[in-house]
Amino acid sequence: MTAKLKAGIVGGTGMVGQRFIQLLDGHPWFEVTAIAASRNSAGKTYEESVQGRWKLDTPIPDAVKGIVVQDASEVEAVASGVDFILCAVDMKKDEIKALEEAYAKTGTPVVSNNSAHRWTPDVPMVIPEINPEHLQVIEAQRERLGTSTGFIAVKPNCSIQSYVPALHALQEFKPTTVVASTYQAISGAGKNFTDWPEMLDNVIPYIGGEEEKSEQEPLRIWGSVDGGEIVKASAPHITTQCIRVPVTDGHLATVFVNFEHKPTKEEILSRWQAYRGRPQELELPSAPKQFITYFEEENRPQTKLDRDIEGGMGVSAGRLREDSLYDFKFVGLSHNTLRGAAGGAVLIAELLKAEGYIQAKQG
Repeated sequence: MTAKLKAGIVGGTGMVGQRFIQLLDGHPWFEVTAIAASRNSAGKTYEESVQGRWKLDTPIPDAVKGIVVQDASEVEAVASGVDFILCAVDMKKDEIKALEEAYAKTGTPVVSNNSAHRWTPDVPMVIPEINPEHLQVIEAQRERLGTSTGFIAVKPNCSIQSYVPALHALQEFKPTTVVASTYQAISGAGKNFTDWPEMLDNVIPYIGGEEEKSEQEPLRIWGSVDGGEIVKASAPHITTQCIRVPVTDGHLATVFVNFEHKPTKEEILSRWQAYRGRPQELELPSAPKQFITYFEEENRPQTKLDRDIEGGMGVSAGRLREDSLYDFKFVGLSHNTLRGAAGGAVLIAELLKAEGYIQAKQG
């Protein structure tokens, strides 16, 4: 049996860090050997560091309870004990950029849940089923950073995964205009109802910075690699509204779309059913067998019922129909802390390993 790769979780005490811990418990390829967080947590066991603030329904895995949390700023010390890092820190953007580059320069691959490097030209921002070819830009990034093995790869904003996969499967028909409204769970803000009781019986029609991300990040995902950089696509034109709603997990989107070549409803459903990406071809451990699931029922997908489809790593769609102003409209749904955050980052790490970008360190 091949030895598992050693994973370090930087930002391991927050909600996404906790998801990383949960998802890697018993993972066939990876094991957590180091956890790092702020100085306030450093020196405590992981169990002590999250006492009273463990946010998940499952208990803290026994394998990590006794790991002593390290100071995330002590880059060399943390990097020396791992083959790669999953990063989810709560810091200022410039500080995150510097920290992630510092880890990469030690020769350590970094898979980031943070937004800081999403627009760095030579950092791939990846949904593994959609744009795995963007990983080739890592070669140029390594040259810039002066390392032969280290690099940074990032996952995109959680909310776009509720509608971008469904649109991507229809690229042959050339979407031209997209209007999307997302209805986003409170875990997207790193909170639950105990932390945020004012969200009960409430809707907040604003999430800072979310609409800009939702309109622009899909264009980078649909972009191309040119001269060692990712050049974003020029179409479709996307406009969004992003709304916080009182649900624990799951981002739901309502989508209106026009096409250059309008498909039939049957063609759309056929493309959604048949779509497979690189993770499905490689049979990666976290990959959903069915990437996009369509519900025929008029009242599906529902956030509570359907967010956990394919272990929270699949996306779903429903209510596809022609529209009076646009060609078609539909509803999409994804699990924001699994597919959209920690699970998506773990899937990226699996893809990077399968493609040879992450390997065991020598010596």
